[in-house]
Amino acid sequence: MQRKAYVTGTAALLAALLTGCTGGSGGSGAADDANPGDAGTATAAAQPGRYRTLPEPCGAVGHDTLDSLLPGIKQMTDPSQRDKAYQGEAELTYDTDRKVGCRWKVASADATDRLSVDLERVVSYDNTVSDDDQAGQLFREKEAAAHLPEPSGTPSAPATHGDGPSGTPSGSASPADATGDSSSASASTSPDLQPRALSDLGDEAYLDDQLAGSGSTAAQRTVTVVFRTSNVVVTIQYEEQPMAAGTTPDSKEMQDRARKLASRLDGALGG
Repeated sequence: MQRKAYVTGTAALLAALLTGCTGGSGGSGAADDANPGDAGTATAAAQPGRYRTLPEPCGAVGHDTLDSLLPGIKQMTDPSQRDKAYQGEAELTYDTDRKVGCRWKVASADATDRLSVDLERVVSYDNTVSDDDQAGQLFREKEAAAHLPEPSGTPSAPATHGDGPSGTPSGSASPADATGDSSSASASTSPDLQPRALSDLGDEAYLDDQLAGSGSTAAQRTVTVVFRTSNVVVTIQYEEQPMAAGTTPDSKEMQDRARKLASRLDGALGG
């Protein structure tokens, strides 16, 4: 009787172990079956960006565009200097498929103009976040850092400033010119020229326009256009420093030039 009980107990133990192994194998199979579904869902929600490479930045801006943005080029009489000015200076980068840039600086009889173009291809390393979404986050960080004014919060200020005793037309000078210091002021008093979001460029875009200097010195204007097309973020910075004291670069003219360049780059990217 004792031997029979021992055999029976052993058989029960083996049956339990076999049942446990079978159940574990089935559970593992269920988990494996779930993983492909999860991976498929993540892949569908986090697609790679449209762009895998970036254009060569110094060659992305044509001579006609540079002639408009940098008038001093056409004033150069030395062909070799003019060719060098057109070529620009490439930014140092360790991965031309991820981030590239080019700089130009040209002096004319009236002003010194500077232009920079930077392109960044954004890649998400989070399987749940697409490249486009990651690029959108980078764009929004840049936009937040620019501190753009509220679209509906600026119309009343220009009328008050433009109707002042000085008779200075709206848009021709910074609001801070009245105090002699515009180092941190928005560049233009015209609502149409204020820093703002742009709806006709890329997937999302904005323009910033700032004036630095005072009435007794030549004021430097900096126009910045940033736009995103899929997973590429493009930043254009256009500066002008007049030679003559008391001179202020024209806001509309500089904004128009920078926006035209941005549109051409967006078109070159296929946006």
